[in-house]
Amino acid sequence: MMKKVVLAFSGGLDTSFCCIHLAKDRNLEVHSVIVNTGGFSEEELQEIEKRAYALGVASHAVVDETKSYYKECIKYLIFGNVLKNATYPLSVSAERVSQATAIANYVKKVGADYVAHGSTGAGNDQVRFDMIFNILIPEVEIITPIRDLKLSREAEIEYLAKHGVEYSAEKARYSINKGLWGTSVGGKETLTSNETLPESAWPTQVTETASRKIELTFEKGELVAIDGETLEPVRAIQKLQAIAQPFGIGRDIHVGDTIIGIKGRVGFEAAAPVLIIKAHHTLEKHTLTKWQLSWKEQLSSFYGNWLHEGQFHDPIMRNIEAFLADTQQMVSGKVFIELLPYRYQIIGIESNHDLMSNKFGSYGEMNNAWSGEDVKGFSKIFGNQVMIWHKVNNEA
Repeated sequence: MMKKVVLAFSGGLDTSFCCIHLAKDRNLEVHSVIVNTGGFSEEELQEIEKRAYALGVASHAVVDETKSYYKECIKYLIFGNVLKNATYPLSVSAERVSQATAIANYVKKVGADYVAHGSTGAGNDQVRFDMIFNILIPEVEIITPIRDLKLSREAEIEYLAKHGVEYSAEKARYSINKGLWGTSVGGKETLTSNETLPESAWPTQVTETASRKIELTFEKGELVAIDGETLEPVRAIQKLQAIAQPFGIGRDIHVGDTIIGIKGRVGFEAAAPVLIIKAHHTLEKHTLTKWQLSWKEQLSSFYGNWLHEGQFHDPIMRNIEAFLADTQQMVSGKVFIELLPYRYQIIGIESNHDLMSNKFGSYGEMNNAWSGEDVKGFSKIFGNQVMIWHKVNNEA
């Protein structure tokens, strides 16, 4: 009896190569699985399924993780205002963790002897997938044909052609990964330090030319309505993306440190994630205290970095999530934003929990809670120890 391998399948060049290689060269029964994290339409999923069977898989499955991806991961990235290197909303990083976890569970369901993925030896994904498989299914052997054989994209295309599968070299120029939390774009330009992606490489073209004002409503830190229309969070993200992406908002190139210690660049378009995070952070600045904001920033930075490196299953992550969730009890209200081509402006907020209340005084004018004489005394006491330090050491 042939041994089973579950292949994490996307339908792209690398995983297409893996399908044939695992079946023909390794003599394995290939069971492909694609994990949908909000980046595929039904039509796209059907086309990927057709491709998988055309490549000779024994079975193909679709696992929809979109809602759990939001609930277990994206929600906390919003609560933490997580932007890697103050730029990148972890579009692919977070998605890979969700996908790897779902694939590990599918391997258990199928009872496979092996699990395979199409990662190369140069990026972060190889570590994320390998590590999560080693944590969740340590008894299952991992196969990584592209990494192990050190294949170039040209070599993969040539191999597929020998097996009667045509793959366009033009199509392989850009690697595009679309999910609920943004779309990444990699190409020859992102392999340099001085080039940017051409307009044609971006999956969404800029078609909006006039400004548009929108209203985002948050309830305990979660986006629940757009322009007064109540939506569950996943649908709200999708709708905001459809509204804002044609403005070219959220496009950027992220430069970061890979898990394996080299620098890397990737393009991304993530209008909804960027707008949600910036709007949420603005609302928090009005509704949280300075020490809530301070500790959130520190813990969120660690959370984002640890997630980026695939360490989602470390129990410390659940501890931080509990803290982040607890800070959101008063983060409710509306945020007003103006969208313009290639940019946006956050206009302001409305919230019943706004700490910038004129009941306590007007900033820059007066305060109703104490007098000027109170402030004089407080200032002396507040700086007293530092004054003593300077006096003692200056005299010494």
